Amino acid sequence: MAKKRFFTLVLAAMMTAAGWAQVANDTTALLGTWTGKLEIGPNSLTLVLRLEKGDGYIKCTLDSPDQGAHELGCYKHKLTDDAISISVPVVGASYTAQLEDGKLVGTFSQSGIDLPLTMTRGEYKPNRPQTPVEPYPYKTEEVSFFNAEDNATLVGTLTYPVGYESLKEVPVVIMVSGSGLQNRDEELFSHKPFLVIADHLARHGIASLRYDDRAFGASTGGNRIHNQAITPDYKRDAAAGVAFLRSLGRFGKVGALGHSEGGNVVFMLGADQVVDFIISMAGVGVRCDEALTAQYNQVMKLQGLPYEITVEQFRQNARSAQSDWMDWFLDYDPTSDIAATLCPAMVINGDKDCQVISSLNLPAIERTLPHNEASLIKEYPSLNHLFQHCQTGDATEYNLIEETISPEVLNDISAWIGGLK
Repeated sequence: MAKKRFFTLVLAAMMTAAGWAQVANDTTALLGTWTGKLEIGPNSLTLVLRLEKGDGYIKCTLDSPDQGAHELGCYKHKLTDDAISISVPVVGASYTAQLEDGKLVGTFSQSGIDLPLTMTRGEYKPNRPQTPVEPYPYKTEEVSFFNAEDNATLVGTLTYPVGYESLKEVPVVIMVSGSGLQNRDEELFSHKPFLVIADHLARHGIASLRYDDRAFGASTGGNRIHNQAITPDYKRDAAAGVAFLRSLGRFGKVGALGHSEGGNVVFMLGADQVVDFIISMAGVGVRCDEALTAQYNQVMKLQGLPYEITVEQFRQNARSAQSDWMDWFLDYDPTSDIAATLCPAMVINGDKDCQVISSLNLPAIERTLPHNEASLIKEYPSLNHLFQHCQTGDATEYNLIEETISPEVLNDISAWIGGLK
């Protein structure tokens, strides 16, 4: 689902923009990176202010890492050795502060609301304890494969365990990311869930291939890219990856693991009977306009705005985005792909997922998926859309949670794959 379209706090309008620069001031005392927490009722929002000098200019930008917004252009109204006043026109905000005891103490203003904001020197470094660090006890290779139908070259990382006389007994999984541009790690808020999954699988005797989305990261090409690319395009990319893995002749069973939109792509692969098994993480089980409307209403409820819109109202609003992806996705009904998936399927979701509502989608998948003794459908308590343990499931928690993915989910995935005959 649309991981790039859910931010709702004060800086909800933030979008990446080039920083504005003016002629450099004589002062350099405040140059560097400043980080602070903006308290908004029961929530907080990390803001990072950067003042960088180069080519005779001082560039000023603002980051909101909790919302995935970076390098927002700022206009400097005042910059001295001990004071700063800036505005951020793209979001109609401003910040004025004085240097006191080594800290910038001031006021952040937006939409008529003034909030205190104190910033201290230093880079924002979220704690991500599950992210693996080298040296790894397994092998990794940079590989590429080609989707000839779409003229797309996909580049990624092949990860596989060591110590086997033959890798032909080792299953391999291709990973398919969710909507929005994603790198091979499906990185979001410094979380790298696909890297964490690949690490876990390799340590449990399972190989994997993860890759950058078309025309993103190291991947290039694609007849349609970005806002024009639709889910079937990404399905063909994934299918090309499956064909590549089979062409290697190095591994045993070839499966596909997909998250969010990728959780539906793997059902498409299952329906085409090109994989030996699938794992759908937070995939949609009902018509997508219904699923997206439920997402919208749940997010509004979590924000204290319980007014609910209808599917038709959501469709009208969504059409204004002028997105080929959204236009196609609104009309997609996954039922036929799910019904045609005969291979073993592991289908999972968290009961606090506010993007793909588990209580709506999991039962629909269970009703539709053909019976297979090896299949598993499971709902996890207290897990959100990213399969993190959470309080509410709201997207504003994603960056604040140190856990990248529940260890129980990781263990279940490796155990399920390992148990396939």
